[in-house]
Amino acid sequence: MSQQVTPVIPSQDAGMSVPEPGLRRQVMTYTDNLMLVRHRMEKGWVGARHSHPHEQMVFILSGKIQFESPAGTFLVGSGDSFIVLGNIEHQASALEDSEVLDIFTPYREDYAPKA
Repeated sequence: MSQQVTPVIPSQDAGMSVPEPGLRRQVMTYTDNLMLVRHRMEKGWVGARHSHPHEQMVFILSGKIQFESPAGTFLVGSGDSFIVLGNIEHQASALEDSEVLDIFTPYREDYAPKA
């Protein structure tokens, strides 16, 4: 019988990586086609402007984020969501301590835990 459900990944603040000052990351669960990532940002964090080929769905669990893209700048807060299409340059900054869930498709090899 093939595996139909991935193992449960518990939320662990202590196990989060720190890819840059003010940002913590936990890769939750993923397949080759989909990845769920939890990010915690400290108030005042400004992320690097970047792009990636993955589509990204963003859900704000708590806090307030300013988001910039070629389409403009907007604010999002707790309960809000939006999608960033692949290869679109964007940047986020935290106006408050914030927690975000990001879903990427396909999964991000650069985020995947190293075996």
